[in-house]
Amino acid sequence: MTRSPAVRVLPSAVTVLALSAGLTSVKFALDGRPVMAVLLIGAAAILDALDGRIARMLDATSKMGAELDSLADGIGFGVAPGLVLYLTLLDGSNAGWLAALLYAVCIVLRLARFNTLASDSTRPPYAGDFFVGVPAPAAALAALAPLVATLQFGEGWWSDQRVVFAWTIVVAALAVSRVPTLSLKSVAMPQRLVAATLVLVGIAAALLMTYPFILLLLLTTLYMLHIPYAVYSSRWLKAHPEHWDRNPKERREQRRAGRRRVIPRPSRNRVRVGTSRLGLRRPKV
Repeated sequence: MTRSPAVRVLPSAVTVLALSAGLTSVKFALDGRPVMAVLLIGAAAILDALDGRIARMLDATSKMGAELDSLADGIGFGVAPGLVLYLTLLDGSNAGWLAALLYAVCIVLRLARFNTLASDSTRPPYAGDFFVGVPAPAAALAALAPLVATLQFGEGWWSDQRVVFAWTIVVAALAVSRVPTLSLKSVAMPQRLVAATLVLVGIAAALLMTYPFILLLLLTTLYMLHIPYAVYSSRWLKAHPEHWDRNPKERREQRRAGRRRVIPRPSRNRVRVGTSRLGLRRPKV
Protein backbone atom coordinates (compact mmCIF):
# COMPACT_ATOMS: atom_id res chain seq x y z
CA MET A 1 0.00 0.00 0.00
CA THR A 2 1.44 3.37 -1.08
CA ARG A 3 1.37 6.09 1.54
CA SER A 4 0.57 9.68 0.63
CA PRO A 5 3.43 12.21 0.89
CA ALA A 6 1.67 13.96 3.78
CA VAL A 7 1.59 10.74 5.79
CA ARG A 8 5.20 9.83 5.00
CA VAL A 9 6.46 13.23 6.17
CA LEU A 10 4.61 13.06 9.51
CA PRO A 11 7.39 11.25 11.47
CA SER A 12 9.99 13.73 10.22
CA ALA A 13 7.70 16.60 11.21
CA VAL A 14 7.57 15.22 14.76
CA THR A 15 11.37 14.99 14.75
CA VAL A 16 11.62 18.63 13.67
CA LEU A 17 9.28 19.58 16.51
CA ALA A 18 11.56 17.76 18.97
CA LEU A 19 14.58 19.59 17.54
CA SER A 20 12.79 22.92 17.80
CA ALA A 21 11.80 22.24 21.42
CA GLY A 22 15.39 21.39 22.34
CA LEU A 23 16.83 24.51 20.72
CA THR A 24 14.13 26.76 22.18
CA SER A 25 15.08 25.54 25.65
CA VAL A 26 18.41 27.34 25.20
CA LYS A 27 16.55 30.54 24.36
CA PHE A 28 14.54 30.33 27.58
CA ALA A 29 17.71 29.63 29.57
CA LEU A 30 19.25 32.78 28.08
CA ASP A 31 16.11 34.70 29.06
CA GLY A 32 16.42 33.54 32.65
CA ARG A 33 13.44 31.17 32.49
CA PRO A 34 14.90 27.76 33.47
CA VAL A 35 11.49 26.23 34.18
CA MET A 36 10.45 26.50 30.54
CA ALA A 37 13.90 25.33 29.46
CA VAL A 38 13.55 22.09 31.43
CA LEU A 39 9.96 21.51 30.34
CA LEU A 40 10.86 21.95 26.67
CA ILE A 41 13.64 19.36 26.89
CA GLY A 42 11.12 17.02 28.53
CA ALA A 43 8.72 17.70 25.66
CA ALA A 44 11.51 16.97 23.18
CA ALA A 45 12.10 13.60 24.89
CA ILE A 46 8.41 12.71 24.54
CA LEU A 47 8.37 13.72 20.87
CA ASP A 48 11.54 11.71 20.25
CA ALA A 49 9.85 8.63 21.70
CA LEU A 50 6.90 9.14 19.34
CA ASP A 51 8.54 9.80 15.97
CA GLY A 52 10.04 6.34 15.50
CA ARG A 53 6.86 4.58 16.59
CA ILE A 54 4.77 6.74 14.25
CA ALA A 55 7.13 5.92 11.39
CA ARG A 56 6.81 2.17 12.03
CA MET A 57 3.03 2.33 12.44
CA LEU A 58 2.63 4.22 9.16
CA ASP A 59 5.34 2.22 7.39
CA ALA A 60 7.04 5.54 6.67
CA THR A 61 10.60 4.75 7.76
CA SER A 62 13.35 6.17 5.57
CA LYS A 63 17.09 6.70 5.64
CA MET A 64 16.58 10.47 5.64
CA GLY A 65 14.29 10.18 8.65
CA ALA A 66 16.89 8.14 10.54
CA GLU A 67 19.63 10.68 9.82
CA LEU A 68 17.35 13.57 10.79
CA ASP A 69 16.44 11.83 14.03
CA SER A 70 20.09 11.33 14.94
CA LEU A 71 20.91 14.97 14.17
CA ALA A 72 17.94 16.20 16.21
CA ASP A 73 18.97 14.00 19.16
CA GLY A 74 22.51 15.35 19.07
CA ILE A 75 21.29 18.94 19.24
CA GLY A 76 18.23 18.52 21.43
CA PHE A 77 19.73 16.11 23.98
CA GLY A 78 23.41 16.92 23.72
CA VAL A 79 24.01 20.58 22.89
CA ALA A 80 20.82 22.01 24.43
CA PRO A 81 21.04 20.39 27.91
CA GLY A 82 24.74 21.21 28.12
CA LEU A 83 24.08 24.88 27.35
CA VAL A 84 21.11 25.02 29.72
CA LEU A 85 23.23 23.66 32.56
CA TYR A 86 26.04 26.07 31.79
CA LEU A 87 23.70 29.08 31.63
CA THR A 88 21.96 28.21 34.90
CA LEU A 89 24.12 26.32 37.41
CA LEU A 90 27.59 26.51 35.83
CA ASP A 91 27.60 30.09 34.56
CA GLY A 92 30.98 31.79 34.74
CA SER A 93 32.91 28.61 35.44
CA ASN A 94 35.56 27.40 33.03
CA ALA A 95 35.27 23.94 34.55
CA GLY A 96 31.51 24.14 34.01
CA TRP A 97 31.99 24.91 30.32
CA LEU A 98 34.35 21.95 30.09
CA ALA A 99 31.69 19.70 31.63
CA ALA A 100 28.98 21.00 29.28
CA LEU A 101 31.25 20.59 26.27
CA LEU A 102 32.31 17.08 27.28
CA TYR A 103 28.69 16.10 27.84
CA ALA A 104 27.65 17.29 24.36
CA VAL A 105 30.59 15.49 22.72
CA CYS A 106 29.77 12.23 24.54
CA ILE A 107 26.15 12.38 23.42
CA VAL A 108 27.18 12.90 19.79
CA LEU A 109 29.67 10.02 20.03
CA ARG A 110 27.00 7.82 21.56
CA LEU A 111 24.62 8.55 18.70
CA ALA A 112 27.31 7.84 16.12
CA ARG A 113 27.98 4.46 17.77
CA PHE A 114 24.25 3.74 17.87
CA ASN A 115 23.98 4.26 14.12
CA THR A 116 26.95 1.96 13.58
CA LEU A 117 25.57 -0.81 15.78
CA ALA A 118 22.16 -0.60 14.09
CA SER A 119 23.70 -1.95 10.87
CA ASP A 120 25.88 -4.56 12.58
CA SER A 121 24.61 -8.01 11.56
CA THR A 122 27.01 -9.87 13.87
CA ARG A 123 25.28 -8.84 17.09
CA PRO A 124 23.48 -11.62 19.01
CA PRO A 125 19.67 -11.80 18.77
CA TYR A 126 19.15 -10.52 22.31
CA ALA A 127 21.16 -7.34 21.67
CA GLY A 128 18.05 -5.55 20.44
CA ASP A 129 16.59 -5.72 23.95
CA PHE A 130 19.33 -3.46 25.29
CA PHE A 131 20.85 -0.08 24.52
CA VAL A 132 24.61 0.30 24.70
CA GLY A 133 25.01 3.07 27.24
CA VAL A 134 22.32 5.45 28.46
CA PRO A 135 20.17 6.72 25.54
CA ALA A 136 20.39 10.41 24.67
CA PRO A 137 16.90 11.45 25.93
CA ALA A 138 17.41 9.66 29.27
CA ALA A 139 20.90 11.16 29.58
CA ALA A 140 19.52 14.66 28.96
CA LEU A 141 16.89 14.37 31.69
CA ALA A 142 19.42 12.80 34.06
CA ALA A 143 21.96 15.56 33.42
CA LEU A 144 19.32 18.17 34.24
CA ALA A 145 18.50 16.52 37.60
CA PRO A 146 20.52 19.09 39.65
CA LEU A 147 18.67 21.94 37.93
CA VAL A 148 15.32 20.20 38.43
CA ALA A 149 16.10 19.69 42.14
CA THR A 150 17.05 23.36 42.45
CA LEU A 151 13.82 24.49 40.82
CA GLN A 152 11.79 22.27 43.14
CA PHE A 153 13.62 22.57 46.47
CA GLY A 154 15.76 25.68 46.08
CA GLU A 155 19.53 25.85 46.39
CA GLY A 156 21.34 23.08 48.24
CA TRP A 157 24.24 20.70 47.90
CA TRP A 158 22.77 19.55 44.57
CA SER A 159 23.24 23.05 43.10
CA ASP A 160 26.88 23.35 44.14
CA GLN A 161 29.04 23.77 41.03
CA ARG A 162 31.37 20.97 42.06
CA VAL A 163 28.46 18.56 42.46
CA VAL A 164 26.90 19.63 39.16
CA PHE A 165 30.27 19.28 37.42
CA ALA A 166 30.82 15.76 38.78
CA TRP A 167 27.25 14.67 38.01
CA THR A 168 27.45 15.94 34.44
CA ILE A 169 30.69 14.01 33.89
CA VAL A 170 29.13 10.84 35.33
CA VAL A 171 26.09 11.10 33.04
CA ALA A 172 28.32 11.79 30.03
CA ALA A 173 30.42 8.73 30.87
CA LEU A 174 27.31 6.54 31.20
CA ALA A 175 26.05 7.77 27.82
CA VAL A 176 29.25 6.87 25.99
CA SER A 177 29.95 3.71 28.03
CA ARG A 178 29.13 0.15 27.01
CA VAL A 179 26.91 -0.39 30.04
CA PRO A 180 23.69 -2.11 28.87
CA THR A 181 20.36 -0.43 29.60
CA LEU A 182 16.92 -1.87 28.93
CA SER A 183 15.00 -1.00 25.80
CA LEU A 184 11.27 -0.40 26.23
CA LYS A 185 10.44 -3.10 23.70
CA SER A 186 11.96 -5.70 26.04
CA VAL A 187 9.53 -4.75 28.82
CA ALA A 188 6.50 -7.07 28.85
CA MET A 189 3.48 -6.34 31.01
CA PRO A 190 2.15 -9.39 32.92
CA GLN A 191 -1.62 -9.60 32.95
CA ARG A 192 -1.77 -9.57 36.75
CA LEU A 193 0.02 -6.19 36.87
CA VAL A 194 -2.20 -4.33 34.40
CA ALA A 195 -4.44 -2.82 37.08
CA ALA A 196 -1.50 -1.76 39.24
CA THR A 197 0.20 -0.23 36.21
CA LEU A 198 -2.88 1.81 35.37
CA VAL A 199 -2.94 3.10 38.94
CA LEU A 200 0.72 4.12 38.64
CA VAL A 201 -0.02 5.86 35.34
CA GLY A 202 -2.80 7.81 37.05
CA ILE A 203 -0.44 8.82 39.87
CA ALA A 204 2.20 9.87 37.31
CA ALA A 205 -0.39 11.96 35.45
CA ALA A 206 -1.39 13.68 38.69
CA LEU A 207 2.27 14.39 39.51
CA LEU A 208 2.82 15.72 35.99
CA MET A 209 0.01 18.22 36.44
CA THR A 210 0.89 19.29 39.98
CA TYR A 211 4.55 18.45 40.69
CA PRO A 212 6.26 17.87 37.32
CA PHE A 213 9.76 18.30 38.74
CA ILE A 214 9.10 15.69 41.44
CA LEU A 215 8.01 13.32 38.68
CA LEU A 216 11.17 14.00 36.67
CA LEU A 217 13.35 13.31 39.70
CA LEU A 218 11.50 10.07 40.47
CA LEU A 219 11.81 8.86 36.88
CA THR A 220 15.51 9.72 36.82
CA THR A 221 16.10 7.87 40.08
CA LEU A 222 14.22 4.78 38.90
CA TYR A 223 16.11 4.79 35.61
CA MET A 224 19.48 4.94 37.33
CA LEU A 225 18.45 2.17 39.72
CA HIS A 226 17.48 -0.15 36.86
CA ILE A 227 21.01 -0.19 35.40
CA PRO A 228 22.37 -2.97 37.70
CA TYR A 229 19.39 -5.15 36.72
CA ALA A 230 20.05 -4.48 33.02
CA VAL A 231 23.72 -5.43 33.47
CA TYR A 232 22.70 -8.67 35.22
CA SER A 233 20.16 -9.53 32.50
CA SER A 234 22.66 -8.91 29.72
CA ARG A 235 25.33 -11.04 31.38
CA TRP A 236 22.85 -13.84 32.01
CA LEU A 237 21.82 -13.88 28.35
CA LYS A 238 25.43 -13.84 27.22
CA ALA A 239 26.09 -16.92 29.35
CA HIS A 240 22.93 -18.75 28.14
CA PRO A 241 22.88 -18.76 24.32
CA GLU A 242 20.18 -21.43 24.35
CA HIS A 243 17.68 -18.69 25.34
CA TRP A 244 18.65 -16.14 22.69
CA ASP A 245 15.76 -17.00 20.37
CA ARG A 246 13.11 -16.76 23.10
CA ASN A 247 11.04 -13.70 23.77
CA PRO A 248 11.84 -11.43 26.75
CA LYS A 249 9.00 -12.86 28.87
CA GLU A 250 10.27 -16.44 28.51
CA ARG A 251 13.80 -15.33 29.32
CA ARG A 252 12.67 -13.68 32.55
CA GLU A 253 10.79 -16.85 33.54
CA GLN A 254 13.95 -18.90 32.98
CA ARG A 255 16.00 -16.51 35.11
CA ARG A 256 13.45 -16.70 37.93
CA ALA A 257 13.37 -20.48 37.68
CA GLY A 258 17.15 -20.56 37.98
CA ARG A 259 17.06 -18.37 41.10
CA ARG A 260 14.32 -20.50 42.68
CA ARG A 261 16.18 -23.73 42.07
CA VAL A 262 17.02 -25.24 45.43
CA ILE A 263 20.51 -26.65 45.79
CA PRO A 264 20.38 -29.80 47.97
CA ARG A 265 22.30 -29.43 51.18
CA PRO A 266 24.46 -32.23 52.53
CA SER A 267 22.67 -34.41 55.04
CA ARG A 268 23.23 -33.69 58.70
CA ASN A 269 23.22 -37.42 59.52
CA ARG A 270 26.88 -38.15 58.95
CA VAL A 271 28.18 -41.70 58.87
CA ARG A 272 30.48 -42.20 61.79
CA VAL A 273 33.34 -44.60 62.05
CA GLY A 274 32.99 -47.54 64.40
CA THR A 275 30.42 -50.22 64.78
CA SER A 276 28.56 -48.37 67.53
CA ARG A 277 28.33 -45.20 65.41
CA LEU A 278 26.96 -47.13 62.45
CA GLY A 279 23.97 -48.11 64.51
CA LEU A 280 25.22 -51.63 65.36
CA ARG A 281 25.00 -52.73 68.94
CA ARG A 282 27.97 -54.30 70.64
CA PRO A 283 27.26 -57.71 72.09
CA LYS A 284 26.85 -57.70 75.83
CA VAL A 285 29.42 -59.66 77.77
